[in-house]
Amino acid sequence: MKGEGYNFSKWFRGGKSIFFGSAGGTLATNETIFSAVTRLSNAMASLPLKLYKDFSPVNTSVSDLLANAPNRNMSSFDFIRTLETHRDTSGNGYALKMYGSNYQVESLVILDPARVQPVIEKDTLDLWYEVEGDKGRYYVHNMDMIHVKHIHTNGYKGISPLAVLRNTIDFDEKVRQFSLDTMDGAVKASFILKMATHLSTDKKKEVLANFKNFYQENGGVLIQESGVEIDPIKRDFMDTKVFEVEKITRSRVATVYNMPVHMLGETEGVNYNSMEQLSLDFVQNTLIPIVRQYEQELNRKLLTPKERLRGLYFKFNVNALLRGDMKTRGDFYFKGVRSGLFKPNEIRAWEELPPEKGGDSLYMSRDLSPIEERKEPGKGVSGR
Repeated sequence: MKGEGYNFSKWFRGGKSIFFGSAGGTLATNETIFSAVTRLSNAMASLPLKLYKDFSPVNTSVSDLLANAPNRNMSSFDFIRTLETHRDTSGNGYALKMYGSNYQVESLVILDPARVQPVIEKDTLDLWYEVEGDKGRYYVHNMDMIHVKHIHTNGYKGISPLAVLRNTIDFDEKVRQFSLDTMDGAVKASFILKMATHLSTDKKKEVLANFKNFYQENGGVLIQESGVEIDPIKRDFMDTKVFEVEKITRSRVATVYNMPVHMLGETEGVNYNSMEQLSLDFVQNTLIPIVRQYEQELNRKLLTPKERLRGLYFKFNVNALLRGDMKTRGDFYFKGVRSGLFKPNEIRAWEELPPEKGGDSLYMSRDLSPIEERKEPGKGVSGR
């Protein structure tokens, strides 16, 4: 429940959250879904997350919490990746705000989404979360719970992507099992020996033994004698359409997770001129909506209205995924400096280099004199 100094300690047993669980066994049995969830969760966890004010990073207890250790058992990377993994499997990721004695957020603890259910309070119409604990049922106000989700129909609980993909997963598993059964039940022989005459049982065994020994001792080379025909047995497991099914599975998984199919290993029909276009496609069409949801959830529930009015906001830096190769970055930085868009020290910070004296000024083209000098009479072009 919501309230100053509310104690959630009875929800825990032995220092470990009883709700922190695995979000679906399908990840361990389907490589395509595992790849998609890994790609999304790693991408979100790799994005730098900072608290800003007027475009400049600021440090507070809450920003330090998110940037380093949201709880005593997890780093920021593990926290975001696990939350995103839950969102991409069950459709919902939950993290409970844990308060200290002065009602300051001290930690964020991830809950098992299978034990959390959004509900609407009848009189106030406020959103609460019904949590099944080890000692009963608890209710948490929506401002005390970080909740990221997939698309939904009621505005409160996301739809599970695995539920959407259930038919695809079942079909894929059946085709794979059929393929394995076919391989196990197939004839193990590799050649057919045709003799011109009928041979006794003992003679057949002798010929077969000689054939095997000669094949092994001569590196797989066979000599076809007169009266003997050697036909290799061809095995074509493509009849099971395994590869076609895998392509269909990749396409459907990519569609459900709203990500380019090439991110799951599909290269057929993919035509991109550069790695920048590949990254841009993934960032614009896949990550931006997810990033925006995280930012708004953190701004709303980890910042007070006064802090937001002062201009504080959380922001993921997606530019880290769009840096391109050395040549592309160099051209971009060069044009940015010459057009007065970037300061040299800003670029040095992006490249993780220390600032230099004079690098905090904006420059213009031609003689690249500081903009301030051009505004002063008698200096630069304006003084001519």
